[in-house]
Amino acid sequence: MIYLEVPKSLKPIVNQAHQVARHIFRPISRKYDRAEHEYPKELDMLAALMDGLNAGSGRRGAGIDSLQRDDERKGGVRNGANMSTCLGLTELCWGDVGLALSIPRQGLGNAAITAVADGEQKERFDGVWAAMAITEPGAGSDSANIRTTARLDGDEWVLNGEKIYVTAGSRADSVVVWATLDRNLGRAAIKSFVVPHGTPGMEVVRLDKKMGIRASDTASITLTDCRIPKANLLGTADIDKKKGFGGVMQTFDNTRPIVAGMAVGVARAALEHTRELLAEEGIQVRYRGPLFSKSAAEAELIRMEANWEAGRLLMLKAAWMADNGIPNSMEASMSKAKAARVANQVTLRCVELCGGLGYSEDELLEKWARDSKILDIFEGTQQIQLLIIARRLLGKRSSELR
Repeated sequence: MIYLEVPKSLKPIVNQAHQVARHIFRPISRKYDRAEHEYPKELDMLAALMDGLNAGSGRRGAGIDSLQRDDERKGGVRNGANMSTCLGLTELCWGDVGLALSIPRQGLGNAAITAVADGEQKERFDGVWAAMAITEPGAGSDSANIRTTARLDGDEWVLNGEKIYVTAGSRADSVVVWATLDRNLGRAAIKSFVVPHGTPGMEVVRLDKKMGIRASDTASITLTDCRIPKANLLGTADIDKKKGFGGVMQTFDNTRPIVAGMAVGVARAALEHTRELLAEEGIQVRYRGPLFSKSAAEAELIRMEANWEAGRLLMLKAAWMADNGIPNSMEASMSKAKAARVANQVTLRCVELCGGLGYSEDELLEKWARDSKILDIFEGTQQIQLLIIARRLLGKRSSELR
């Protein structure tokens, strides 16, 4: 059974993350929004803090590098790394989404290492900050269309290709690159490889300017005869047409609820601040009584809060399922699709409700509206999530429902 209250054991992590968001992220949020591509040095301290939280929490990690589905758990109910990371990132993104994406050793590549790597690799890459490189100029939402190649040459893999929209691509220690062993074999031949920065043949060719999450760097990377050790392939080199791509895709089952949590956090920030600004103008939200008896602003806030709660509950369910060894691919997509869309709608509507104040840089509302849009795009667009959900509900393969 899933309980909807924050577990007592996780409250210290949630409180710690909220204090970071309030006292560190919020004060520097506008600074790094304006200074795009400048590294937020304040985050180095946070990396050490999160390492300490992980070290002191046993199997329950506090960061994205601890995410995994506990398939070996039998009986009982558990709130583990997936739930703690969702709740923690919800609080951090209440402060700033871009800064939350920039914390060292908390890259999406770390989640891939945890999901796919074997025991030796997890130990070898422990402490590494890994970005994730999936998207290509010709392969966006359809990750199965990847054209970056990996060829085994003796004891080394040789990678060739181009990756774009790599979050933390220039700052991370390594990049987890998705590449195909054989283009003719489709999805099953796609594997992930850890490529350390500084490896000859890998080059960051561009840093993108963006509408939002400007504190986070977004890079384009080229791979030209880039050689890495044979052991840097995550998982096995065997091509299994039934399971090969599924192992790589398990990363998303863990990270999509995280993106949902990020969306829940930024939407909550907008709702709370809008309520405060309206209260200063004498508009108090009354929850008792029918909506038609309230002002338009009150009724709109109540509707948005109900929608926000739906996204939050879907996020909690998907994370809880991962912690308890229950396949959650559909629920992960549901949580990401709902929460991200809610965040877009809520942050924009809050800007509208607050008028000129919401649109100006005197408040963070306009920034939250810009930041929230990426949550509906990366880790699989809204449209892709709905397609995944439809396939699961109808029992269709990707070749049958496109």
